[in-house]
Amino acid sequence: MTGIQQPSPQAAVRREFVRALGDLALGPLRVLDFLLQRSAALDELRGLLRSPESIDEPGPVGTLPARSLRLFLSCAEASGQIHALNFLRAVERECAAQGAPRPKWFGLGGEPLREAGVELVEELVTKAVMGFDGVTRALPFYLSVLRRCAERIRDERPDVVVLVDSPALHVPLARIAKRYGARVVHFVTPQHWAWAPWRTPSYAPAVDRALSILPFEKRWFERRGVDVVHVGHPLLDQLEGVPRAVADAPARLVLLPGSRSRVIDLNLPWMLGAAAALRERRPELEVVIAHGDERRRHELEEHVAGARASAWARVEIGAFHDTLAHSRAALSVSGTVLLDLLHVRLPTVCIYRVRSGRDVALQRWMFATPYFASVNLLAGRVVYPEYCFHGRGPLEQIVDELEQRLFDADVRRDVALGMENAAVRLGPPGACARAARVALELARVSARD
Repeated sequence: MTGIQQPSPQAAVRREFVRALGDLALGPLRVLDFLLQRSAALDELRGLLRSPESIDEPGPVGTLPARSLRLFLSCAEASGQIHALNFLRAVERECAAQGAPRPKWFGLGGEPLREAGVELVEELVTKAVMGFDGVTRALPFYLSVLRRCAERIRDERPDVVVLVDSPALHVPLARIAKRYGARVVHFVTPQHWAWAPWRTPSYAPAVDRALSILPFEKRWFERRGVDVVHVGHPLLDQLEGVPRAVADAPARLVLLPGSRSRVIDLNLPWMLGAAAALRERRPELEVVIAHGDERRRHELEEHVAGARASAWARVEIGAFHDTLAHSRAALSVSGTVLLDLLHVRLPTVCIYRVRSGRDVALQRWMFATPYFASVNLLAGRVVYPEYCFHGRGPLEQIVDELEQRLFDADVRRDVALGMENAAVRLGPPGACARAARVALELARVSARD
């Protein structure tokens, strides 16, 4: 940006804050416009779900410079940090293969990224907040983070800025980086196709490359002027080598109540009630609550005791995928865990339990998507029955669905076919290596310029 006056970091952040206030003020009008066009948006997405889309395989990276590339890498949550680490390793493998120096990394993330060689502007992962109230209280902190990132990007002029997921933080940061002449890659396109499509016009100029992870996303964003490369889902890089469900699994139902305490508190008591109702029909049924975080053991076991289920339900921490593979069906909250279940090929019923009827209505009217479960979006049909409800909800119907997926051979065959189709559409592993090639090619061009 030689010859162009650049804003101060304070001014760049202030501009994003004012933009956010403007978006908030215009929110009701945009929501109304969205509701008027929701039917057309649903039709568009249904069409995209039926259309095949293959993974983009970026070509070889050109010759990298003799100096160390300067790369800004940012993630804001634990799930994004896993993908950021795999991306970093893929970049370093490519540099080593060319005999190029190791890049100089700086950015945002957690301790694992620091240990991998990233100089952290802020340790952000442990400070991630959820919900409007949490974000409001943390606003001064995040404005300070944006300002310090702006200073570093202005002063160090990274060859490429790579932002992983978390669009609420990273889209403003992308715009700030662009003001200082940086090239920007956003790894994991935001779910504008499901809600808030009005955000896409300001997203398109904020990124040089957007990397999509679900097959229908690329065409949706391209229609709106975004430069997209479909690299596939980075979770598959973690799941490569994880075994599938065993053919002779016992009559075992695995409950997956979520990763955060407030989600567990909302879902696990209801799940245990559903499992108890199913055991009245099938007393031979085993019930396991699976989780990957030892820190959650006590609260999980407290819920089991509170439901008087200690005699027939047990908590298993660790060996998460092994537990899935030795179960016959799952009752799960919605989320990324559904792709773990798809990989293992485990029949599942998916719930999205909310706190009020208003939240059910919001889910029904504010999402321009025929399904909320990712596996159903991939398959283009209901493979994992999905229910959004509050209170008791359709308990008997869900218990019926679980019984069929545990014991009905015809239903299990149909589900197996649907899971296979969804897995094929999701594509192969290697997303982080593809993302690395895209980012390195941009960095190479930037370094040359």
